[in-house]
Amino acid sequence: MKTRTAVPVQLLAHLRRARDHIDRHYREPLDLDAVAAVARVSKYHFVRCFESAYGETPMRYLTRRRIERAQDLLRSANLTVTEICMMVGFSSLGSFSARFTAIVGESPTAYRDRWAARGVPHVPGCFLFMNGVLQKTTKGAILEKRPAADGP
Repeated sequence: MKTRTAVPVQLLAHLRRARDHIDRHYREPLDLDAVAAVARVSKYHFVRCFESAYGETPMRYLTRRRIERAQDLLRSANLTVTEICMMVGFSSLGSFSARFTAIVGESPTAYRDRWAARGVPHVPGCFLFMNGVLQKTTKGAILEKRPAADGP
């Protein structure tokens, strides 16, 4: 088991800002350089400090955040697995399904079917589009509309 080293107190606010940035922008393509820039440190130092502070690398945190949001959508929205895959920031259905299965322990379809068997009602996708919760881009991608957040 890896032991955590202490993160300098003055760096914690920067790490929190980067984590918040990931939380707000998880649907977008994020790379390590961009997230480290939000924290205002080199990417190598950022990875070490982030993992020490939060117990996982920034990219694993991003992936977990995307999978958690996909779980929410699979439980509640009547959208296809492919639509959900694209909505949460994955560009490949294969990589989404593989990561989902590795983290959750079952495929996205099996997860949705298990929740459907419990009788949890789904919000129809057309309702989400009509009420402005979701929108399609000119390229056909589906985006979740969120209010603009203050800050970086």
